[in-house]
Amino acid sequence: MKDLGLLHYFLGLEVWQQTVGIILNQGKYTIDILKRFGMMDCKPMSTLMETNLHKLREAGASSESVDSTLYRQMIESLMYLINTRPDIFYVVNALSRFMCEPKQLHIVAPKHILRYLRGTIGYGLKYKEVDLNLYGYTNSDWAGSVVDRKSTSRCCFSLGSAMISWFSRKQSSVAQSSTEA
Repeated sequence: MKDLGLLHYFLGLEVWQQTVGIILNQGKYTIDILKRFGMMDCKPMSTLMETNLHKLREAGASSESVDSTLYRQMIESLMYLINTRPDIFYVVNALSRFMCEPKQLHIVAPKHILRYLRGTIGYGLKYKEVDLNLYGYTNSDWAGSVVDRKSTSRCCFSLGSAMISWFSRKQSSVAQSSTEA
């Protein structure tokens, strides 16, 4: 065995160990994604996505089909990035629903995320030694899906100021009230 010192880079994950805590980042991987899809020179966006997700669901037969392989590659690349970027988790999860038959409107959304990432390359998770309290938050919309009227539940846990676990999933049954959702 050989001591290689502190961990700096592992499977696309950058680890910065400082006296105030540990920072996890995927900046190099983000740059690789931007280069791969030709978005390195794009204009950065300050918002993650448009507020109306229902527009994506309504992109039916009237929209043109696009290369599903390209769309899948974009979504799968973004899925690996959510290890240190919980801010994009919900949007990537919502876009992954259209991987079978993406339309022209669907291909615009991951490009919007890539433009957002262009402006936030340095973002990541920071674990401080000072605040190691465990916090949990949960949320649910009521009949958020216009297609089947099912609700989406979301939950996240943070250790101090950094997210350690999160999920977002559609509920298996239709809620009859906001309390039940």
